[in-house]
Amino acid sequence: MPLRRRALTARRRTSALALTAIGSLLALAAPGLATAVPADPGPTKITATPRAGAAQPSLTPARRAALIESARSAAPRTAQRIGLGAQEKLVVKDVIKDADGTTHTRYERSYAGLPVLGGDLVVHDKSGRTTVTKASPARLQVPSLRPAISAAGAATKALGVSKKAEVKGAETERAPRLVVRAGTGKAVLAWETLVEGVQEDGTPSELQVVTDATTGKELLAAEHVHTGSGTGQYAGEVAVGTTLSGSTYQLVDPDRAGQRTYDLNQGTSGTGTLFTDDNDVWGDGLPSNRQTAGVDVAFGAAATWDYYKETYGRNGIRNDGVAAYSRAHYGNNYVNAFWQDSCFCMTYGDGSGNTHPLTALDVAAHEMSHGVTAATAGLIYSGESGGLNEATSDIFAAAVEFYENLPADPGDYLVGEKIDINGDGTPLRYMDKPSKDGASRDSWSSTLGGIDVHYSSGPANHFFYLLSEGSGAKTVNGVDYDSPTYDGQPVTGIGIQNAAAIWYRALTTYMTSTTNYAGARTATLSAAGDLFGTYSPTYLAVADAWAAINVGNRIALGVNLAPTADQVSGINQNVSLQLDAYTTNTGAALTYEATGLPDGLGISPSGLISGTPTTLGTSDVTITVTDSTGVTASDTFTWKIGYIYANATRVDIPDNGAAVESPLTITGRDGNASATTSVYVNIVHTYRGDLTVDLVGPDGTVYSLLNRSGGSADNVDQTFTVDASAQPLNGTWTLRVQDREAIDVGYIARWQLTP
Repeated sequence: MPLRRRALTARRRTSALALTAIGSLLALAAPGLATAVPADPGPTKITATPRAGAAQPSLTPARRAALIESARSAAPRTAQRIGLGAQEKLVVKDVIKDADGTTHTRYERSYAGLPVLGGDLVVHDKSGRTTVTKASPARLQVPSLRPAISAAGAATKALGVSKKAEVKGAETERAPRLVVRAGTGKAVLAWETLVEGVQEDGTPSELQVVTDATTGKELLAAEHVHTGSGTGQYAGEVAVGTTLSGSTYQLVDPDRAGQRTYDLNQGTSGTGTLFTDDNDVWGDGLPSNRQTAGVDVAFGAAATWDYYKETYGRNGIRNDGVAAYSRAHYGNNYVNAFWQDSCFCMTYGDGSGNTHPLTALDVAAHEMSHGVTAATAGLIYSGESGGLNEATSDIFAAAVEFYENLPADPGDYLVGEKIDINGDGTPLRYMDKPSKDGASRDSWSSTLGGIDVHYSSGPANHFFYLLSEGSGAKTVNGVDYDSPTYDGQPVTGIGIQNAAAIWYRALTTYMTSTTNYAGARTATLSAAGDLFGTYSPTYLAVADAWAAINVGNRIALGVNLAPTADQVSGINQNVSLQLDAYTTNTGAALTYEATGLPDGLGISPSGLISGTPTTLGTSDVTITVTDSTGVTASDTFTWKIGYIYANATRVDIPDNGAAVESPLTITGRDGNASATTSVYVNIVHTYRGDLTVDLVGPDGTVYSLLNRSGGSADNVDQTFTVDASAQPLNGTWTLRVQDREAIDVGYIARWQLTP
């Protein structure tokens, strides 16, 4: 049916969703599948209204620019305020401001003038309180800024990586740049190389390769051109935004910052030609008419723009009011579509035989959402974060479908259901039970980060379906679903609007480039707390949905009291122990009681046990926490009061240098130490395998505690037992530590002796 232009007015929808990610819809290999236990349907959905104060009002480009400039001016003070090192600088990426005044400023970092990959962080400022979400918690320190591997050597290695990835015509367009790679472990000096070429299926390739500048080891290989999939000719009669230029109409949308749609005419570079028409009647629903694909592309771009704008106040992909452009009819027989951040554009192939354009609504939403992710969390396209990228784009595709609710393409939880790439009418992926595609995983496991991101997206897709609709058999918009759970327990859905609102806030406010599945759980719980209240029914449903894919545990209803480990404290030494408890009963206050506390200790109304123990011995302590509804929880542990001596003065450990010592002196004791003398050591260090740690007794006897063991693990937080019965109690005892290898550094934080 011909498409006639009509005025596009702002929609007022009740649906609210969103998610973002980077990645492709298609993959090749199909690894072994994990299975999940069928779950009975839960009760009806949980209904709730997001807090108005957590909303993020739309910002004009000028207002956003002003917030960014203000954050940029304050960046040096912010870096100091959050404890960054002297050589670290913050680079503002974006600022989000909630309706209640809370600001969330996203930064990149530099170290000694070098960009830091994986060094991004978000600073949250609310009512004078500051918290920070970091991509990498490790201390940022690089011992040398002189690379052992040359730039040319790094480029050669990167080209080798691209060859393994089957990139054709690979070449480095510019010289590698020296960076610091933070990642999830210790920071290292590295080379970043961008290799350009063509992927195996004809998609352009921009392969980012990061190489250790000292060893030459490959640290990261991530594709920056992210492919999607879908087909056109399914939108039916829709409105498209056009502009009259002279006597010719152009596919230039005046209501959405001039979004443009081009015809590449089977080319693979440039922009091609702008779609034009003489009477503003576009396409006929058939692939033989080149305008048909253009209409689907233009409508998809407009619908996705509107979705983000009207649901979340997001003004374009980067929230800066600037439009991306779209290119249809890419290549010959190209069965894919892709987002390219370098051109800030979306590109669509015509499919097999150039008769099945991949221009469906969910494809457009998927591709534009790649750009949203790049502008926000910047999730790295490998490992678990890559799977989260893929899942997020899938979720946005579903979100926009539900938002538009087209008669020809109603909302569903199927991915690529219109394109029939499998040739048998089945979709590419299923969100209710991802393993139905024969390759994706239903739930998380420790091996998930090692498989293709197209398959590791499965658990996150499954989480989102469960959170939206709940577990078990049901029918939505005429499609039958039956979603299992890993733990066999039911999940109650909260509705797709609220589920997507939680994910969108998590993505834009709490996730970082290295967020994994556990981190996504933390981010979505934080977002749910902001929007609906911590431990609200909606918050608890988020925890349930994660537990249903084997990420974290469900939260028990009522009062929850975290177990307290058995305690050992020194006589006449100050004690401070904060209990961890909460209640899921909204608004209920907690009271704390303790029995069996050692003499000299007491408990405060907030659950802080403090004081100075005055009597030697061991007692059984029972803690009881009660909320104002009368619900209680209890925990029992032992508390031993003995002769314990500690030194908590920080002592820095020089890199590959002389030994350092931390002494403590015992007086007024008779006899010798015991044959089971206990030594607790807390050393902060980025590579414990570099360290030797010794206890030196009062008479000079040396007891080896640690001799360069523990491999590449960070820190020493360990209790050792030695036979010190030949040592007199009185005198000076010393902890001696030496770093015997270059690069990593640290310090003695605390140690204590129970002789």
